[in-house]
Amino acid sequence: MIARLAGARKAPADLVMRARIVALSWSGLRVAGIAAELGCHPKTVRWWLHRFNGLGPEGLEDRPITGRPRRLTEFERSRIIALVKRAPPGRPVRQEDGELAPADGTGPPEWTLDALAGEAARLGIAVGRSQVRRILLAEGVRWRRTRSWTRSKDVDFEGKGRGSSACTPARPTARRWSAPTSSGR
Repeated sequence: MIARLAGARKAPADLVMRARIVALSWSGLRVAGIAAELGCHPKTVRWWLHRFNGLGPEGLEDRPITGRPRRLTEFERSRIIALVKRAPPGRPVRQEDGELAPADGTGPPEWTLDALAGEAARLGIAVGRSQVRRILLAEGVRWRRTRSWTRSKDVDFEGKGRGSSACTPARPTARRWSAPTSSGR
């Protein structure tokens, strides 16, 4: 059974790798050779060999997942992430006369964690702002639009320069001193 699983092409990859570890050990290879052959760490090889020796073929299976199951489904998490990609309902849009006015006066002009949590609640997803933050950070999604004041279509607009304000000086670079840590005696 182990040899058949080690050569299987349609079984889960992690299970096939574990069976290959056992099969290679039966063929006489040592831990370092098995690790080099499979491209994994020797500790991983030892772990699965000890587990197989203790539990048999069932030791190659994953243990049951412990802990509390996720409260939000992947679909709900995807909907929260998709919210960030949409324009906020209160974002100003250019009217025919060239002036900016919000499309929806009741919605937020930009996404904040509170606004995203509120919009998710409106969609029927009960989630707090801290969980929204964790979801977005885990996925690497930016929800803030920074420095909106640096861009303008107005021809007379002059940017504030490199920093956040013309009157705020740039922070000077600190000199690094490498003082000896021992007396050398």
